[in-house]
Amino acid sequence: MRTALQVGLLILCLMPAILIAQSRMTVTVSAALDRQVVAPLLEAFRNAHPEVELVYHDDSTLEVDRRARAAQPAPDVVISSAMPWQMARVNDGLAQPLDSPSARQWPDWAKWRNEVFGFTFEPIVTAYRLDLPRHMKPPETHADLHTLLTTHSDLLRGRVTTYSPSGSGIGYTLAQQDARYSPRFWDLVAAMGATGVKLEKNTRDMLRGLSDGTYWVGYNLLGSYAMHWARSHPEIIVQIPQDYALVMMRMAFIHRDAPHPAAARVFMDFLLSEAGQKTLAGRTPLFSVLPDVIGPYTAQRLRDQVGERLYPIPINASLLAFVDPLRRELFMRRWNREIQILNP
Repeated sequence: MRTALQVGLLILCLMPAILIAQSRMTVTVSAALDRQVVAPLLEAFRNAHPEVELVYHDDSTLEVDRRARAAQPAPDVVISSAMPWQMARVNDGLAQPLDSPSARQWPDWAKWRNEVFGFTFEPIVTAYRLDLPRHMKPPETHADLHTLLTTHSDLLRGRVTTYSPSGSGIGYTLAQQDARYSPRFWDLVAAMGATGVKLEKNTRDMLRGLSDGTYWVGYNLLGSYAMHWARSHPEIIVQIPQDYALVMMRMAFIHRDAPHPAAARVFMDFLLSEAGQKTLAGRTPLFSVLPDVIGPYTAQRLRDQVGERLYPIPINASLLAFVDPLRRELFMRRWNREIQILNP
């Protein structure tokens, strides 16, 4: 049997572990962001903040939006690439402001009211199989893709893929932005319809189809996912369009009803910190927003490649127009009409 002295010494030895356990915080993140792609950032956060237990849920944009609106308990932090839906939730009053040096110093063009922050800078790309050049010249621009679809429609029938705007929040956002910047967007939609384009709900399924040969060309893929995939799938070529390239940002906010607001603020500050952004720039293809961060994946490097033809989707109140029910209905009505012109 242990003496009272031995028991006392054992308790003293265990006290640090007990205190750490008692002081440990939890943060729950609901994110439309592939765990494999963001893993280096999550690892860096855990190393920097061992006192915070990170619970990370990777879901679709539509599921993340549903959880933000209706989940009980609410997630602490909400992250999504469906920028209009994120802005709508903030406009609904579901976000709480982040008052910290990193938030105040964050670029104005990448935040709104210190409540929601764009912390990545991801180009939208075209991807194709390496063997495509055996049959036709690979597309470097949107016009090239239209020409490819119209001149090789028989060969490409059933082998082209893009987002479903009805089944994906980011897919709808990208289609709306294309229609804004390109007067020939609807011609491109009709040409995709003529080839029997296959509509997917996420970039991951498009990439799988490209790798297994189901698809030869993919349009409007998330560049971060495509670049990450191409690292281990050399049969895939990723092309940033040279006429213009859309850029989307993952938007993050602390939920108004966050069960663990203190831990949520720690996590958000890390996303906006130099350490967090250096991890994005050096170890992920999510691209850093901060201009002074150096690495292979930075906003400045993208600007050097594409120049003035780089079109980031702005974080401002104009995003709210994209979730207007009437506007969405009119857009989807035309989409369905154009995509089926020659695709019964």
